[in-house]
Amino acid sequence: MTEPDDTTSTHHPSQVRVLTAASCSAAVTVKHPAVAADTPAAELDSRRGWASVGALALGAFVIVMTETLPVGLLPQLADGLDVSLGPAGLTVLVPGFSAAVAAPLFYMGSGRFDRRSLILVLGLAVLVSNVVVAVAPSFVLVLAARLVFGATLGAFWTVVSPVGPKLVGPAAGTRAITIIAAGISGGMVVGLPAGQFLGNVLGWRLTFSIAAVATLIVVVIQALVLPSIPSGGRTHAHDLVDVVKRPAARFGMAAGAVAFTGQIAAWTYITPALVENTDLSSDGISLLYVIYGVGGIVGSIIAGSLFRRGVIGSFARAAAVVAVTLIALAFAGTGALLTGVLLVVWGLFWGIVNPGTLVWLLDSAPGSPEAASAVNVTNLQVAVGAGSGLGALLVSTTSLQTVFLTGGLIVLASAALAAVSARFVTLTPRQ
Repeated sequence: MTEPDDTTSTHHPSQVRVLTAASCSAAVTVKHPAVAADTPAAELDSRRGWASVGALALGAFVIVMTETLPVGLLPQLADGLDVSLGPAGLTVLVPGFSAAVAAPLFYMGSGRFDRRSLILVLGLAVLVSNVVVAVAPSFVLVLAARLVFGATLGAFWTVVSPVGPKLVGPAAGTRAITIIAAGISGGMVVGLPAGQFLGNVLGWRLTFSIAAVATLIVVVIQALVLPSIPSGGRTHAHDLVDVVKRPAARFGMAAGAVAFTGQIAAWTYITPALVENTDLSSDGISLLYVIYGVGGIVGSIIAGSLFRRGVIGSFARAAAVVAVTLIALAFAGTGALLTGVLLVVWGLFWGIVNPGTLVWLLDSAPGSPEAASAVNVTNLQVAVGAGSGLGALLVSTTSLQTVFLTGGLIVLASAALAAVSARFVTLTPRQ
């Protein structure tokens, strides 16, 4: 699988049209050829493109924050809605399954719509979901709101992941994707610690109210800075099938699914592991979450440069480091300092693996970026569910040490699979 010469797209300050290259569909501006490319208008257009990428990163931040918020609020949710912890945990699990179903359906039904409008509508859907959870009188209504949120989550990643190259051009597309992915780590930095802290201080309803306000602010920012982003045309189910038929995509899906299964099996139980293996207070544990998230942000930012040297190799090496880190955490003992260092390494290299799964799929099906993104969302959300289920099974039958050891070995298998796949498929290094 190859990518095109990224120098074929240029940015000009007049009208907008869509050009389709082999790597993605790119929205570029057109002007009279006599006008120099480095005019102030072109620079202004470039600044707006990167501002739009930043707005999408904020969208990723708020949607991941909303996704992870209940993890730190489960005891309060259970008490406030008069249910046990088991059913309350569905507020975390249900969004993943609805996202897996929604992503391909949304792809097939959204081909005619401007992407800016879709992004704003999806942001408003997240806002409504948070408001409903904040005021819902019953657990059933809360679960329904989370179900809607999950569908929005799947649709969001289907549309947003390939938009970066449309805003700043294919040559800078990888960097845009990884900046948007940095919002994921940012959301994790805030979501879990904020859920714990604000839940204890203000209660879970006010916490979701604050999340709703944050979502509204992000939607307003996006409305102000996002330009019109035309769709790539009609979408069909066979686009999804064509992606899955590609050998490079199948290898990427397998490696990504295995990596996420091991990652989520371990990450789901990071809190009890830290409580059991360190003497840190709740505030200290929250700080470790922040350390992990900051590492993820840094990893996502540097991933763009690594992917230009080779996506599959970068994925394999980063997954191998994550695997070793998880295995080390299984035997780290009670040392808070060592645990903190391992969490930094974990977050840093997972920040490379996470966007690596997407870029691998996009490069495997360069002519159908949104179809590849939809397939990636469904694939990874199923893996998240599998990882959560595996972790729960291991915790109930073995020990936390076994959970992390098993998670590490599974991620190591993903690294090995990626290394083997490099012998059979080739993705042209990104420019």
